[in-house]
Amino acid sequence: MDLQLAHVRALGAVARHASFSRAAAELGVTQPAVSMQVRQLEDALGLPLLERVGKRAFPTRAGEILLAHAARAFHELDAGVERVQQLRGVVAGRVRVGTSNSISIYLLPPFLRRFRSRYAATELVIVTGNAPDIARAVVDNDLDVGIVSLPVRARELAVTPFFDDELVAIAPPLPRWRRRRTIGAEDLAREPLILFEPGGTVRHVIDAWFHRAGAAPARPMELGNTEAIKKLVEAGLGLSVTSWFSVKADVRARLLAAIRLQPALVRKIGVVRRRDKPGTPALDAFLAGLEQLRASLAR
Repeated sequence: MDLQLAHVRALGAVARHASFSRAAAELGVTQPAVSMQVRQLEDALGLPLLERVGKRAFPTRAGEILLAHAARAFHELDAGVERVQQLRGVVAGRVRVGTSNSISIYLLPPFLRRFRSRYAATELVIVTGNAPDIARAVVDNDLDVGIVSLPVRARELAVTPFFDDELVAIAPPLPRWRRRRTIGAEDLAREPLILFEPGGTVRHVIDAWFHRAGAAPARPMELGNTEAIKKLVEAGLGLSVTSWFSVKADVRARLLAAIRLQPALVRKIGVVRRRDKPGTPALDAFLAGLEQLRASLAR
């Protein structure tokens, strides 16, 4: 049976987004074209591959089976293309990276810019999420590499230390806060606080720091976005605890004051990938670039 790759890719895009319109946007074609490709694939196989529920679409059991095999086939095809490009002296291919919003915004952009400039034939896919979800996606081979808060607990993963992230208290740039050098958990807990939403690794680290000191913030405001937290702190609505690397530019611009925590609080960031995942020219180049970034951050 001669199945067209474009039809299988269309099916995969619809399954990922549960939407024909979003699949069409990802593939750069019209929604009717995606519908036609999926219908032709279903006609060729003689079974429905998607179940339509209102405006959403989900793979049937037949669709799941086909997509599971197709994922392995596409991986091998992409690897073959990368190896052929390597024969031409070109590093090409796709690297799928998962990380947190803060790391993607404040740590990676200069490195990603250099990488894309040097390896223009590569495709970088950056996905953001919390550490457990990113680690799970790496285990499932939906992502090639994760840059996440540690620890992660999965036997399938190899973990390489990447960066020690010091967390600091941030406050409005008032003299009382700019003069202060350190602050402990008990003093900080007495202030109105704006913290990250529960569930993420950073919030867990912060809560554990308060707990070790026998302190507990009273009903903090909770947000999921670092930039939003910084703006509320800048506006004088409370203090927060966040990564030094995410606020150092604001502190230097005198938009915020940063105060070191006492005792110091550091979260470990690591690079995770499957132990059994074979290297590709693009992935190897990306990992080498991350190692250079790690060394520069350590300096």
